[in-house]
Amino acid sequence: MSFDAVILGSGLGGLQCAFILAKNGMKVCVLEKNAALGGCLQSFKRGTDEFDTGFHYVGALDKGQILERIFRGFGLMDLPWHRLDADGFDQIILGGRSYLLKNGYAEYAEGLSDCFPQRRAEIHAFAGFLKDVGLHITEPLTNNGGDYSTTNPLFESNASDFLRSSLHNSLLEDVVSGASLKIELNRNSLPLYPFAQINSSYIQSAWRLRGRGSMIADTLAEGIRKMGGCIMSCTEAVSLIEKDGKITGVEVEGRTPSLMPDGRKEILEASLFVSDLSPQLTLGLLKETSAVRPVFRRRICRLEQTYGFFTVNLKIKGGKIPYLNRNVYWYSPDLDSVWDVAAQAEKGNIKGLLITQQVPSDGSPYASQMDILAPMDFSQVEQWQNTLPMRRGSAYNDFKARRAGECIRLAENVFPNLGQYTEKVFTSTPLTYRNYTGAIRGSAYGIRKDCNNLTQTLLTTRTPLPNLFFTGQNLNLHGVLGVSITSLMTCSRILGKDKVVSFLE
Repeated sequence: MSFDAVILGSGLGGLQCAFILAKNGMKVCVLEKNAALGGCLQSFKRGTDEFDTGFHYVGALDKGQILERIFRGFGLMDLPWHRLDADGFDQIILGGRSYLLKNGYAEYAEGLSDCFPQRRAEIHAFAGFLKDVGLHITEPLTNNGGDYSTTNPLFESNASDFLRSSLHNSLLEDVVSGASLKIELNRNSLPLYPFAQINSSYIQSAWRLRGRGSMIADTLAEGIRKMGGCIMSCTEAVSLIEKDGKITGVEVEGRTPSLMPDGRKEILEASLFVSDLSPQLTLGLLKETSAVRPVFRRRICRLEQTYGFFTVNLKIKGGKIPYLNRNVYWYSPDLDSVWDVAAQAEKGNIKGLLITQQVPSDGSPYASQMDILAPMDFSQVEQWQNTLPMRRGSAYNDFKARRAGECIRLAENVFPNLGQYTEKVFTSTPLTYRNYTGAIRGSAYGIRKDCNNLTQTLLTTRTPLPNLFFTGQNLNLHGVLGVSITSLMTCSRILGKDKVVSFLE
């Protein structure tokens, strides 16, 4: 079989690239080794209940804001989006006190200034800085169609140092960082740019889907098929075929007997390949070749990963837990700083939680489902890394049950009697994410970016092979918005920026 472009992986980045290329007349094929599309956008069913894997909320989706402009181009704005409370889309519970983060840069600054009146000038200056970052987020694409420059001073700056020098108050630093469990807060290495970009987008506006996150993947897949594209699920790429310094094909193997009986393999040919897999997995598909220098391969394979999550999905008894139209970030009172959560996770301690609920489908004022996420280092489940899903043994199940119980007890600081009001409990660990999303070591945010070693950890969409491109959260930015912008950058390298910037209009 022959195509113009083959996309490896059906995460958000892979599907968006396939959509753009198909819209520009290419015959595309998306390969996905699992049955479900979407990577972290996957949903899963337990009986009649459906839960999300990694999608919880997005920012900058109001009319004219950056994600709305991008999503409109992909036909995603017709989905049932639900706006979170503008007067408090995120709630930070820290040191026994609650802080609400508001939409709108001025409103955000005024809300925090009410809590920290001595720091009003610093807070407004910080909000202005975040606004400026949001206004210039597309410049690398619109200016030259390229990637983020490794000379960008905000990538080279340390986020923690910036907050310390700008806000002059350790508690205020923790509050403005408190909604950042959606980023790995690494005090020594986190660049300022991703911290600022992600927080800025949610301050603009914050939204949930009324329903499952997999609707995003399903909508993109439907659009790809309507434009003549092919999507092959349960089909695993097992090797990339290189000849004369270019990829000529990909060898695939069906993961279900009905697709390719008797374990037979097939080679798909194309002139262009885009990998939404991690760079490590991508290079693992490519045998030793002079086209990829050993030093490049070693560099990629040594890159560190961000932490993963232990997730507790709860089915709640009706009429017991009020639905909150916001997210709650809870931190243990004995935590010195929210920036220490990652270090505590390495020790196996749960010191921070993200608590989120599904929008009630029937309009009820009460929640029927709740997700609790706690950072978890892969070392906590490494002893079971060679086991298969559903076959990891009683010790693993006991470990998950203990962790789930602890998460529920901690969440009762926000929702009293939560355990009593819970009907069903489902759990996942970084091993689950590794198996079902392909994330190395179950990483939540891909490769750890290091402001002290930027040239090694900030990757571009280009590879040593001229017709193989990277996309996805491992490159520049993670999150729905970050991955979407990276997808545009990948396609801009292929098609030229003029055919891609229309997604920003």
